[in-house]
Amino acid sequence: MAKIQMKNAIAELDGDEMTRVLWKVIKEELLLPYVDLKTEYYDLGLKSRDDSDDKITYEAAEAIKRLHVGVKCATITSNQARVEEYHLKKLTPSPNGIIRAELDGTVFREPIFVNNVHGTVSCWKKPIVLGRHAYGDVYKNCEIKCPTAGKAELVFTGTDGKEIRKTIMDMKGPGIIQGIHNLDESIENFAKCCFTYAANKKLCVWFGAKDTISKIYDGNFKEIFQRVFDQDFKKQFDDAGIEYFYTLIDDAVARVMRSEGGFMWATKNYDGDVMSDMIASACGSLAMMTSVLVSPDGNFEYEASHGTVQKHYYRYLKGEKTSTNPVATIFAWTGALAKRGELDENKELVDFAKCLEKATLQTIEEGYMTGDIARIASPKAKKILNSWEYIAAIKERIR
Repeated sequence: MAKIQMKNAIAELDGDEMTRVLWKVIKEELLLPYVDLKTEYYDLGLKSRDDSDDKITYEAAEAIKRLHVGVKCATITSNQARVEEYHLKKLTPSPNGIIRAELDGTVFREPIFVNNVHGTVSCWKKPIVLGRHAYGDVYKNCEIKCPTAGKAELVFTGTDGKEIRKTIMDMKGPGIIQGIHNLDESIENFAKCCFTYAANKKLCVWFGAKDTISKIYDGNFKEIFQRVFDQDFKKQFDDAGIEYFYTLIDDAVARVMRSEGGFMWATKNYDGDVMSDMIASACGSLAMMTSVLVSPDGNFEYEASHGTVQKHYYRYLKGEKTSTNPVATIFAWTGALAKRGELDENKELVDFAKCLEKATLQTIEEGYMTGDIARIASPKAKKILNSWEYIAAIKERIR
């Protein structure tokens, strides 16, 4: 059959390890036979980022802004072990952190439900959408390892030359200090993105932070969220019969674990990083969750919410065919293609993306799946497939 034509390109951000291997297979088997794929390719593999001193990461972020749609493979954020393994020049920053800061967006993550895979939290009946602030906090921090005793201070010098200075700690010996920041504008954008997304899906919004301890930092989040809601969204929420409320993050966690789902949980950057993995794992697998970064000016970056599956990659290098679950990576591609089709008024492309998602989930529901979800499938899997077999089974159903 004739391939589906694309009017405009999407930014393609390649990644690392096992997800990089499957990225190529997904393109060759599930996309290129059916779509005349138009992408601007950026290699965000760890060595490529190190060689370019992260210039390529910033170029990829600019491409997403220009094209309005990007799709990203999972990438490594280096630690000292990775520096030695990949012979890097230095510790490289998080590419996700760079891209999220450049787009100043909010990450929305949602579990992918299938009828025969039941999570470990029995009361969850509906997906929990997690809205994660994607700017600042520890992902754009400044750290010092203090070699001796001394005074640690927090200093702000305004553009008017006035200085605010506070003592963090009179340190009696060696230790560590860390500085984090956020911007009112970014927090406002985060709140607006969450309320807009929730209103469109008719979801209640829960926001949790720790203003009882972090009275100024977290208190600022709480105040801005409430102001944005009262000014711009309260009537819309009232008319739709949905609500917004703030609670402490520990209370939010307890509420989430007792809920039936079906709401948006808005979180600060680090909280969202941790809790999205908890929700995905409790729903079945880290590979069964969609993730999209939405910027306030209408740019979208789709990605898998999990890492590069390092252990499977080492086994792959030894010649093994691993049973790595590619669903989240497939859904990153379908999300990006559907959004491209929506923006370009290309119904064929949107329909193809939906078809591929349906074939992906139908394969699982018919009993053919990777090992991670076979452990909790009911009824039991008819056959546990390696990644290549699973992708081939999806391709059969596309036909």
